[in-house]
Amino acid sequence: MVSYSDAGVDVQAGERAVALMRDAIARASRPEVVGGFGGFAGLFDVSAFKGYARPLLATSTDGVGTKVAVAQRMDIHDTIGIDLVAMVIDDLVVCGAEPLFMTDYIATGEVVPERIAAIVAGISRGCEIAGCALVGGETAEHPGLLEPDEYDVAGAGTGVVEADRLLGADRVRAGDVAIAMRSSGLHSNGYSLARRVLLGEGGPGLGTYVVDLGRTVGEEMLEPTRIYAQDCLDLVDNVDVHAFSHITGGGIAANIARVLPTHLAVEIDRSTWTPQPVFALIASGGVQRDDMERTFNMGIGMVAIVDGTAASDAMARLRDRGVDSWPCGVVRERRDGEVGDAEAKGRAGGAAFVVSEHPA
Repeated sequence: MVSYSDAGVDVQAGERAVALMRDAIARASRPEVVGGFGGFAGLFDVSAFKGYARPLLATSTDGVGTKVAVAQRMDIHDTIGIDLVAMVIDDLVVCGAEPLFMTDYIATGEVVPERIAAIVAGISRGCEIAGCALVGGETAEHPGLLEPDEYDVAGAGTGVVEADRLLGADRVRAGDVAIAMRSSGLHSNGYSLARRVLLGEGGPGLGTYVVDLGRTVGEEMLEPTRIYAQDCLDLVDNVDVHAFSHITGGGIAANIARVLPTHLAVEIDRSTWTPQPVFALIASGGVQRDDMERTFNMGIGMVAIVDGTAASDAMARLRDRGVDSWPCGVVRERRDGEVGDAEAKGRAGGAAFVVSEHPA
């Protein structure tokens, strides 16, 4: 006789994990959530949409890449879920959508209840910060495919935006100002390169304390991705915002270009900010600037493109919310034949350049 447990799947461990995560999930809710935790599907009451003239649903899905390998090596699992929410929900808010709910998926070689509960606690905390509900999820045990201590996470989110308030390239005009919002560090992109430089042969290693970082390399690499959703929505409600760009894979130029119309351009001025020390640490491992800027956010996690008359008000609101921000460029007409530093990620777009030098 061969049982499921003989094949490496511990059903009881999965049930214990669900019990441990229950309280955390309950904190990540909204009034529109219908029914309790544990159903086959999450339910969300959309009757509030009756107040919309033309509600558009927005959806996004993502993971956190190889940042999970750092969490696994450090055996710290309660922040990677915040990263997951940031990567999913901050993509939604770029179009002006209010995040409503999210679901998650965790695949692991062995269900360790405490570890799974810690991951979900992070996801729940991220949903609280973003203002959305965690309405469901799945934990799958894959023995033989993943090692016992290995796991990966993914998630999907849904939001809503009124059609006539949809943000994007169609709204951007020459004279608009690009407002940079400071990142919390590496966020969740470029970790294959960061791990090779920092954790590979000749690198400092996870446990090394670096004075410029003020902490160990591992602690720096696990710094959670900042979630900007509510900060962005506050701007939408109070100033004339035309577009947002979430600075993720592809870097600053490629992500800003995708929210510009093809006839416009912007020069992002390096002299307006100093990237966090972790970027210099990675560059010191032999990574050229072009590769750094195509791979990492370089200190900017989100960019708001606002009407030129709204820049001061936008920065004041962000400052009141504890977000470090600054004007980093002005949108202008694109010159004939002008090619940006990177093609717009995933679509036709304008031209974005990163110019000048960072302060010494």
